[in-house]
Order: sequence, then C-alpha cells, then structure tokens
Amino acid sequence: MRSLALLAILGSSLALADAQVKVAPHTLLRLPTTTGLLVLDRLEIADAGTLLIPSTLTEIRVGELSLGREASIGIAPSDQEFRLEARHAEFGAGSRISARGAAGSHEKPATAGRNLSLRLEQADLADLILDVRGGAGAPGYAGLDGANGKSAGCAWGQASRGHDGLNGGDGRPGGAGGRIRLEVPEDFPAENVQVRLEGGAGGVAGTAGQGGRGGSAKGCWIYSTDGPAMADRDRPGNQGRPAGKASSIWCVSLHPRSENAGKARREG
Repeated sequence: MRSLALLAILGSSLALADAQVKVAPHTLLRLPTTTGLLVLDRLEIADAGTLLIPSTLTEIRVGELSLGREASIGIAPSDQEFRLEARHAEFGAGSRISARGAAGSHEKPATAGRNLSLRLEQADLADLILDVRGGAGAPGYAGLDGANGKSAGCAWGQASRGHDGLNGGDGRPGGAGGRIRLEVPEDFPAENVQVRLEGGAGGVAGTAGQGGRGGSAKGCWIYSTDGPAMADRDRPGNQGRPAGKASSIWCVSLHPRSENAGKARREG
C-alpha cells in the first residue's frame, strides 16, 4: 500500500519500503489520522518501541507482525471495534497491545475500553498482554468553604457563627472494560497471554469545604462580643462507582481443514 508515505512520525525513525513500517528501539511512532483499513506486508516494532493507532483506524492487515521485548501497540479509544489480522506474528517478552478507555474529567465522562479482535494464523510468543480496561472516573468536586460569620458592633449584638462548609461531590464512575475476540491456531499457547478486562476505577470523592470562621469585635471595652471561632466542616462526597465488569474474551481456534471453528468463551 504505497499511500503509507503519509505516515506521520513523532520522535522516532520510520522505514518504509514495500509496504513496511518499522519502529526503532525505544522510540514512538504515531500513525496518521486515516479511516478504515490499512494493509501492510510487514509491521515491526523493535524492543521498547511503541506504535500509536488513531481512533479512526478500524483494521490493520499485515503479512508479518513482529513485536520485540517490551514493545507495544497503543490503540486510541473509540466506539468502533479494532481488528488486527496477521498471517504470521512474533511477540517478545513483555509485549503489549493496549486499547484502554480514556480517563474522565469534569467535562467528559470516562470512556470504555475499545473492543479488540485479533486474528493470528501463525504465532510465536514469549508472552503477551492484552489490555482493554475502562478509563478511570473523574474525581468529585471539592465542597465550597463556609462563609465567615458577621462581626458584632461594640454597642449591639454578638458576633455570628461561621457557616458550615458544603459537601464534596461524588466521584464519577469509571468506564466499562472492552471485549476481546481471539482467533488463533489450535496449538496457540493461550497460557502465555495475560488479559485485562476490568472496568475503570471510580473517581475519588471531593473533599468537604472548610467551615467559616466566626465573626469578632476587637477593641470593645464595654463587653465581649467575640463569636464562635469556626463552624463545623461538612461531610466529603462518596467514592465514585466503578463500571461493572461487562467485558469478555472469546477464543476461536483456527482449524485449517475445517470451516467451523470451535469456540470457548471466558467472562472477564
């Protein structure tokens, strides 16, 4: 696919020939914002290298896929499933494919992990981590501090008490975990694959506001008008709730001589 000349590079070296993409050791490569399908003869990510895939890309088909030690593929969050298909794949120790949801903020809720479909016709691997955890929830708002009490006049009234601080806001819920579908050879060493499917952690509770200081009257020699020093602090908010574990993994064995593949489902 010769249109790969449009690839954008951030802090890494890129080699492109005969539809090949190579990420040098300890460097980062970001693919451009393109949509749909990307077809490659070879995709190689060297030791500790990282390839970032935009949310608009939904599928990569590659003849040879190679991830070195601690190499990783990071897939941006999206509502659309991402599919990676390789005729032959090699995964070094500590290699990772991550499609985690984005953490929430006060403006946006946490997003779910992206659904991932992985088809490997032949595979050699030391170990592999597949991570589709949901994003963490945003923290709750801090409670407002209470207003200070009013000061008293020397010839009238007593200084008023400070007002209570307001409650802290509840933490926001985390995003749901994504789903994973694996299509692998019958002799694939599934025990060497670690899967992360959890929903994101709920946000921490907002802190309660401080109580306001009591009013006072200084220099009054007729009588004391000092008010209470400080009001009570109100309670903090509640810890955010994590999104439930509505995620799963499907493992499909590829049988070269059979049209019907056997299926085994494991809930996350």
